[in-house]
Amino acid sequence: MRRNGPARANDLSMPPRTPSSPAEHRLLSPYELGGVALRNRVFVSAHTTNFGQGNLATDTHVDYHRARAAGGVGLIITESLRVHPTSAGRDETLGVFDDSCIEPLARVSRAVHEEGGALFGQVMHLGRQADGGLARTAHWGASPIPWTIGAPVPHEMDRHEIALLVRAFGAGAKRALAADVDGLEVHLGHGHLLAQFLSPASNTRADGYGQGRDGRMRFAREALAAVLDAADGRPVGVRISAEEFLPDGLSSTGAGAEDVTEVVALLLDELPIAFVNVSHSAYVGAWSLSTQMADMTFPPAPFRQLSRVVKDALPDIPVMAICRMDTIDRAADVLESGDADMVGLTRAHIADPRLVAKALGTDTEPVRHCIACNQGCIGRIEQSKPMSCVVNPEVGFEGIWAGWRRRTATPPPRRIAVVGAGPTGLSAAVAAARRGHDVTLYDRRRAAGGQITHMAARLTGRDRFQVMVDDLLAAAEHHGVTTELGVHIDPEYLRHESLVDAVVVATGSTPAPPYRGRDVWAAIEHPPEAGARVVVRDVDGTWAGAGLALHLATSGAEVWLVTPMPKLAWNVTLYSWFSLTRLLGEAGVRVRLLREIDRSPPTNGVGDVILRDVLTGEQERVPDIADVIDVGPRRALDPLVESLQSAGFDGDIVLAGDAYAPRTALEAVWEGHLAGLLAGGERPPRLTDHGLPPYVLRQGALVEREDG
Repeated sequence: MRRNGPARANDLSMPPRTPSSPAEHRLLSPYELGGVALRNRVFVSAHTTNFGQGNLATDTHVDYHRARAAGGVGLIITESLRVHPTSAGRDETLGVFDDSCIEPLARVSRAVHEEGGALFGQVMHLGRQADGGLARTAHWGASPIPWTIGAPVPHEMDRHEIALLVRAFGAGAKRALAADVDGLEVHLGHGHLLAQFLSPASNTRADGYGQGRDGRMRFAREALAAVLDAADGRPVGVRISAEEFLPDGLSSTGAGAEDVTEVVALLLDELPIAFVNVSHSAYVGAWSLSTQMADMTFPPAPFRQLSRVVKDALPDIPVMAICRMDTIDRAADVLESGDADMVGLTRAHIADPRLVAKALGTDTEPVRHCIACNQGCIGRIEQSKPMSCVVNPEVGFEGIWAGWRRRTATPPPRRIAVVGAGPTGLSAAVAAARRGHDVTLYDRRRAAGGQITHMAARLTGRDRFQVMVDDLLAAAEHHGVTTELGVHIDPEYLRHESLVDAVVVATGSTPAPPYRGRDVWAAIEHPPEAGARVVVRDVDGTWAGAGLALHLATSGAEVWLVTPMPKLAWNVTLYSWFSLTRLLGEAGVRVRLLREIDRSPPTNGVGDVILRDVLTGEQERVPDIADVIDVGPRRALDPLVESLQSAGFDGDIVLAGDAYAPRTALEAVWEGHLAGLLAGGERPPRLTDHGLPPYVLRQGALVEREDG
C-alpha cells in the first residue's frame, strides 16, 4: 500500500475531538483510493490557478497546495496538466509535454506529502477551446465545430494527429509519475478534447472515431490505455461530465448521467479504472458553462444527483462528487446519503485552506466560507490573471504571507479606530486585531456590512454575500474587536480623547448623481410597486444593473433593461453570465442594447421614456413608465480624512477600499487586510499584481508603502 510522506507529530488523522455526527466521522476518517492511503474522504478537485510560468509549476503552486495539505485535506488533484503544446494555451497553465516539467511538479508533490496529503495529477487536452497553443496554430478538435459563436473553427484531427496525442497522453502520464504524484486522473469531461470526441454534440465524424457510441469512445479508450500502461500499477481514474446540458449532448435526454454511465461501464469492462470523478457541463457558449462553476444563483450541491446515478449503476468503483458542496456538513450528508464515496470541496478550500482542521478542532478560528460569487477564482482566470478569492485575500500569496509572519515580530499594541463596517473595514479590523492591536469598529448604520448588507445581498440570488459579512463579524468577535454600530464618528472626539493611535477610513462610496431618475441605492431602499413598469439604465456592467433588473422583475415589476453598451452585464464572468441572462429571460426582463435614454418622465410621475439607438439615432417610445433607475459610477466617500487632519489628529490615517476608489468586494477585502496592518505600524509584504494602495497619511504626509 502506498503511503504519502512521513508521519508527523501533528498528523490530522489523529483528531483531538470526536466529529459531531456519524456522517462527519465517516467523511473525516481514513479511506483507501486505488491502493493510496488517504487520511479522509475530502478532496480538492483540479482547478486552474494561472500561477505557472512557461507552462511549469512555480513556488506559488508549492505554497498554495502546501497550505491546503497542511489544512488537512485528504487528496489534492493538480490543475490540468496539458499533454501537448497544442493544448498549452497561456504561459501560466501547466504542461507535461517535455521533461522540464518534472522537477517543478515534484516540488509540489513533496510539499503535499510533507503535510500528510496525497497528490494526483490530471492529464488532459483542451481541444477546440485551447486559447492559443502554439503561436498561429489552429485549435484541434473532433470536428470543425467552434465551441461558441465567433470562436475559431478547429481543425478536424486526422488519425495521425490522434495517434500523436495518444502517445502524448502516455508520455505526459510518465512525466507526472516521475514527479511522484500518487495517481492520475484522465479528463473525459467539461467539453475538452476527449469529451469532444465522446459527445454527439461535438463529434460528427464519418470515420472510425465517430459514427456511433463505439467510434466516439475510441480516442478516450486509446488515451486511457496509454495512461494506464504508463502508470505502472498506480491508480488511474477519470473525470466525466455525467450531463452536458446540451441539445444532442451526452445525457441530453433528461435521464441524467445514463449515457455517460454506460460509457464508463464499457470502459471498465476493458480497463482497470480506479475511480470516477463525477462532474457535469461542457465548455460551450451556452447555459451549460454556468453549471460548471455553479454560482450563488444555484442552490448548494445542485448536481449531487448525478453522482448518485453513477454510484447506483457502478456500485463497485469509488465515485467522487463535486460542485458547491460549500461546507463539511453538506459534504458529510452527500457521503452519508450514498451519493458518493469522496466529496470535493474545492472552492471551499480556496476560501479556507484549513477547513478540515477547523472541523477537527485543531484550528479554532471561525470558518471562512466560499460565497460562490465566481469573482476572484474563475473570474480572474477568464481575464488571464492569477486566481484570487473575494473572502481570502491571501490566495496566491500563501508563501509570501507565511514568510512575512515568520520574520516579522509582533508589533507594540496600538489603539486603532476603523471607521466603516463594510467589507474593507471588517477586513481591516480582523487583520489588526489578529496582530494584537486594540481595535474598535464604528459604523453610522445599525447593521454592519456596508453596501454588501444594504444592497448586494438584498438582490435576488445574491444573498450569499451576507455570509461573507457574517464570517468577518465572527472573526472580529473571535479576535476581540469592539463593534460600535449606529455611531457617527466626530474627528474632534478622536483627537481630544487621545484614545486612538491610528484610524482606518473605510467609509465606502456613494452613487454619483443619476443620469436620469433615481440611483440604485434608492431603488433598493424604496422599490417600485409590484406591477409598475420600470426602466433600469446600466452603464456599470457588473451584477448591480442586471441583478437589480432581475430582482425587480421577480418582485412583480415589468422591467426594461437598457444600456448604451453592445453587451449585457459585460463585467460579469462568462461562467455566471449565461446563468444570469437565462434568469433574466425567465423573469421576462426586456433588454435593449445600444440604447440611451433621451427623455424620461418627471420624478414620481408616470410617462413615456424615449430610447435612442446610439448608432442610428432612431427612437423607440416605451409608454407608461413609473420609475427610471440609473446604475452607474460611484464616488469615493472620504471626507473623514480631511476632517481628521483639520482637527489636528496626529496619528496614522489609512484610507482604503471604496473610500480610496470605488471597486468591488474583491479589492475591498484585500485592501482592508493590508490597511489593518498599516494602521498597526507594520509594512505588509510587497504583493505583485495588486499595486500600492492603500496608503498611510502620517502627520499629513503621504507615506509610500515600502517593500517587505
